[in-house]
Amino acid sequence: MQAYGGPERLMNESYMTLSAPVRLFRHHVDGRIDTHWHEFFEMGFVVAGSGTHVLNGVPSRLARGSAFLLTPADFHSLEPDPGETLRLYDLIFTDRGIREPLLALLFGQGGGHAADYGPEETEAAEREFALIWEESAERRAGGDLLVQGSVERLLVGLSRRSRTRQEGDGLQGGDGPVAPAVRKALIHIQHHFRDPLPLEEAAASCGLSPNYFSECFRKATGVTFQTYVQELRLRFAKSLLMTTRLPVTEICFASGFGTLPHFERAFKKRFGSTPRACRAETR
Repeated sequence: MQAYGGPERLMNESYMTLSAPVRLFRHHVDGRIDTHWHEFFEMGFVVAGSGTHVLNGVPSRLARGSAFLLTPADFHSLEPDPGETLRLYDLIFTDRGIREPLLALLFGQGGGHAADYGPEETEAAEREFALIWEESAERRAGGDLLVQGSVERLLVGLSRRSRTRQEGDGLQGGDGPVAPAVRKALIHIQHHFRDPLPLEEAAASCGLSPNYFSECFRKATGVTFQTYVQELRLRFAKSLLMTTRLPVTEICFASGFGTLPHFERAFKKRFGSTPRACRAETR
């Protein structure tokens, strides 16, 4: 893995194939990997070395047994300690490679996960990654089924051990339990809010008509669909402002806003100051 020259978004077509919704890499990181994000999901698992992982602006230590799971809405950077090389497995996948119950388990209450495994848990996880590596390379009969099983065991295990979640899914203010269809749409929104995301697409993701979805969504979350999506974009933009040197214009578009004036107006209304003033005040 090479250090990226600047923030970028890693796209599916560069890393995924149509026939394989899951891919595994083995990386040796001996230099800083600058802030970036992906179209795909990513589970990282450290097998050797030490360093620092910054996820959505929050730093944490990495060592053997450290694991993390990122969604397409997350951004992160990696940096090994001086004189160290981070060796890690990097499992990437799209949502079509993960069954719906597992997506709900992983993301039904928020975003990514992180954990530090003990010695026995680390060895067990390494065996699963080794199986995925071998079966993906040899392509024997039934290999896809074995890979699917290992991926699911790894993700369920990380979900159970997770010590952190991202900010909540924004359901405060709703009138009652969230219907399964709305919950499914919320997961879709969490992963695609930085893309153009019309209400019709969100409704289609859970099989409801736009009008009925809009009604159910507001009842469940206490806000309109447009307000919910804009809040996700604004929180993401603020994190980028506080933790990167990206220009405000780039942050605007990276967060899902279509124009800079709209972004600046919405940001000032939400946080009380312009993006540039907010960054200057914090620093």
